[in-house]
Amino acid sequence: MPTPAAVHVNTLLASYPDFPQPGILFRDLNPVFADAAAFRSLIDELVGRFAGEFDAVAGIEARGFLLAAAVGYAADVAVLAVRKGGKLPGAVLTEDYDLEYGSASLELEIGQLAPGSRVLVLDDVLATGGTIAATSRLIERAGYALAGVGVVLELTELAGRSRLGDAAVHTIVAL
Repeated sequence: MPTPAAVHVNTLLASYPDFPQPGILFRDLNPVFADAAAFRSLIDELVGRFAGEFDAVAGIEARGFLLAAAVGYAADVAVLAVRKGGKLPGAVLTEDYDLEYGSASLELEIGQLAPGSRVLVLDDVLATGGTIAATSRLIERAGYALAGVGVVLELTELAGRSRLGDAAVHTIVAL
């Protein structure tokens, strides 16, 4: 039986063919985030699944920020922002990665948490796994422990989970 969050996602998810380029079917979770009950169900499910297993959450730019802020507040833990390259001041770690339609880099400010802190990585979609794998590497390079990965939507045909090793991954809806 699907969870309340899964029902909301399946009802509200929008799809846009050929965006941002021909051949890509873009899955848009913004309608889910814009519905208060749906958003609450996402956060409740993510917090519940990983309860007691994390000391901080890391949100991946940009929609991962929404999830991380809400989960951090609900769980009363620290929130880390994993930003696109060139967006953070000070000392940062950088990790390059491939997207399903290009390449990019991510950055994380160093020294934000105590060494060994357990960090839960959150993002909206797990596609090819490049973004989440790069974030996981950043978390570990910063001296933290990867507590797990939570995503709202997993595009299983792109096999992104295979790039995440033995990380505990929780997906609300897999397509």
